[in-house]
Amino acid sequence: MSKGTFAAPRQLGFILVELGGKRALIIGGGGAGIGRAISRAYGDAGASVVVADVDQDRATEAVAEIEAAGGRAHPIIGDVRSNDQVETMVTGAAEWAGGLDVLVTVVGGQVAFVPAVRLHEMADEDWDSIYELNLRYVARAVRAALRVFLDQGTGGTVVSVGSVTGFMAAPRQGAYGVAKAGILSLARTVAAEYASDGIRMNVVTGGAIATAVANEGSEGEWIEEVPVGRLGTTQEMARAAVYLASDASAYVTGQQLVLDGGVSVRGPFT
Repeated sequence: MSKGTFAAPRQLGFILVELGGKRALIIGGGGAGIGRAISRAYGDAGASVVVADVDQDRATEAVAEIEAAGGRAHPIIGDVRSNDQVETMVTGAAEWAGGLDVLVTVVGGQVAFVPAVRLHEMADEDWDSIYELNLRYVARAVRAALRVFLDQGTGGTVVSVGSVTGFMAAPRQGAYGVAKAGILSLARTVAAEYASDGIRMNVVTGGAIATAVANEGSEGEWIEEVPVGRLGTTQEMARAAVYLASDASAYVTGQQLVLDGGVSVRGPFT
């Protein structure tokens, strides 16, 4: 092997990250952006994938990609802002797949949905909307999945997509930051309460990730703030999500894996 190169994990012989035989539900934007990358990565890793999205075209297109690559997938259409629909998506995924081993919660955000303003300027209805879209549905989906996991008696894994705003300040995105902080707390609670049942929950925490929403702003300004000098990719988030759903991370629970190119550790003088 030449200097400066590194073989892929499957070539190393002692590391194997795969999801063969696992049944996974990617809920909330499973057909777009980070969610679509995770759906495809799970399919490539051997999981049976249920792609849940509010947009039928996105869900069916993501499923078609997985199947074209030789995977097994199924679309479910639903709105995570509806408690009944969240429950239906979780139970429907388990029915189609013959059970459920992995739940991934994805959708979130603020600037694409409500104005970016300081806390005192934010309307109550906007706060509630962002809270519901970023945290309330996650708790709903996790609680529904926990019931499935416990009924099966074979354990399970939850992976949630988070944000560095969950443990850093979130100027002009206060509701978003509070909600993402809540996901971290939820993961720790699941870890403490359900580890003895073989159930884990972890968070893939993203920084500046290149998605359609992120690219609507000034990408150059974002890059200037990232020590590694570029935005992260949805594929990098997906690989982290595969790891946290796999048996390779069996001893990891209640944690967050931060993918931010060094943003959260950068000091004012670096």
